[in-house]
Amino acid sequence: MTTPQKHAHGDSRQTKKATASGWIGSALEYYDFFIYATAASLIFPQIFFPKGDPKTAIVASLATFGVGYVARPIGAFFLGHWGDTHGRKQVLILCMFLMGFSTMAVGLLPTYDQVGLLAPALLVLLRLIQGFAVAGEISGASSMILEHAPFSRRGFFSSFTLQGVQAGQILAAAVFLPLAYYMPSEAFNSWGWRVPFLLSFIVIVVGYIIRREVDETPAFAQEGEQGKVPKAPVIQAITQSWRDMLRVVCASLMNVIPVVTSVFGAAYAVQPGYGIGFNKDVYLWIPVLGNCVAVLVIPFVGHLSDKIGRKPPMIFGALAAGLLSYAYLYAISIHSVPLAIVISLLMWGVVYQGYNAVFPSFYPEMFPTRTRVSAMAISQNIGTAATAMLPALFAYVAPPGADNIPLMIGSITLGVTAISAIAIWSARETYRVPMKDLGNPDATPVPKAEYDQIHAQTIAAGKAAQA
Repeated sequence: MTTPQKHAHGDSRQTKKATASGWIGSALEYYDFFIYATAASLIFPQIFFPKGDPKTAIVASLATFGVGYVARPIGAFFLGHWGDTHGRKQVLILCMFLMGFSTMAVGLLPTYDQVGLLAPALLVLLRLIQGFAVAGEISGASSMILEHAPFSRRGFFSSFTLQGVQAGQILAAAVFLPLAYYMPSEAFNSWGWRVPFLLSFIVIVVGYIIRREVDETPAFAQEGEQGKVPKAPVIQAITQSWRDMLRVVCASLMNVIPVVTSVFGAAYAVQPGYGIGFNKDVYLWIPVLGNCVAVLVIPFVGHLSDKIGRKPPMIFGALAAGLLSYAYLYAISIHSVPLAIVISLLMWGVVYQGYNAVFPSFYPEMFPTRTRVSAMAISQNIGTAATAMLPALFAYVAPPGADNIPLMIGSITLGVTAISAIAIWSARETYRVPMKDLGNPDATPVPKAEYDQIHAQTIAAGKAAQA
């Protein structure tokens, strides 16, 4: 009889520690990443750039936010290499320190009035370090959790990486928005904005305490014992897994959905040139509400992917979210705030999670242990970075005064999500492939009946351990 132990990859205690490490680490790192986004729109134009041209200051401030995405593919090459040669635990601690210290440093920066052009130059440098650091977080955390998780529950446990990301964005809003709202403007502009950045000291302390308690994964440790740790995992990943890396690049274009919701959608609804006239507060709260819904939905979708496979929820999420973009933009075009909020929550908070909750298990399962972090980090960050250009494309094809904006932008969005769905459809299904065979195109999955038995026994064992 097949038992869960046949496919075990570590004890349940380490699985829980790895999952907690991935969740909290991702939450804290993305807290750092997104408080910068909030500050770039609320405060940085006034304090880090010349005051004579407000328009240029706003554009320059938002451009420093985009610089973080430019740095992500670069960070992916270095941190992916580190994770595949030094271990998952080591790369996650490195990412945490880089992100934590660079974010604290932003909170200590002098202003333009104090040091002139050195202020925006230092701001750009620190944002580059942030983008560099965050490039290794999801791939490292996903690989760490995946390689510690029981065979038949990899989707469920890995999904907590992305739940942590969404929670980090909620935490960023929860810290920053009340300060901006309740503090007197003079105090907030002088020192209040620095508080969320200086709180990143907690990121370093809490993250280190948690991550030092997690053992290196059995899969990586076994690679080291057998002398299979590559000296150049990036080159090996590209030469041996380039097809799957290309699939991940294309699938990662699904980041178009958050772009449509909170970037172009916000501009379309709020900017005077488009003539819609939504209140700006609406678009401070839509991402917060969407992430609150996502935090609840993600574990259920991760669990579902362990039962029916990775590809069905991802393909459904891609195509359904693309179709809902028409309805979302239409709701904005008819000036319906309630309808726009409801559809955005359905599109981003629920349907998009079919993709978002599953890629932390699906992507690393596509690659062998020896190159897993490198292959996922590089390909996913290239795809995500490409979507950073989409707001400019949307504004170019649908500028203020254009006709049929929901139709034009919705069609582009659906086209991009269709590319993602096709890439996912063309990939191998991985949920029934044992850890040792992941990344092998010729691997034979465990038969469905046998897998279902393992899945049921693993869940029963988990419940018994909690009783």
